[in-house]
Amino acid sequence: MGATFDLFTEPGSTPVCSRAGCTNTAEWRINWRNPRIHAIDRVKIWAACEDHCDFLADYLRSRAFPVRVTGMQEDVDRLDDVRVREDAPKNDVGVRSTGTGR
Repeated sequence: MGATFDLFTEPGSTPVCSRAGCTNTAEWRINWRNPRIHAIDRVKIWAACEDHCDFLADYLRSRAFPVRVTGMQEDVDRLDDVRVREDAPKNDVGVRSTGTGR
């Protein structure tokens, strides 16, 4: 399946950073997917400038999404699941489940 959109939406256009409010030219592709809802061959892309590349990638990694940062011209066909750390939160609100009822 590959990337879900073309970073170059118009011929000759320059991709812009995906960080909200940033208008810098993107230099990096942040390839990612949400394993809860996307098949292993689905790759989504955020474009990132030098200043926001780490911020955007870390944001996705903090949610345990598989992430691979590449140059703008490098395609990624699939992202394997990341291993879930034992000390990572076990649910969407960031709290380890105790296994007891409410």
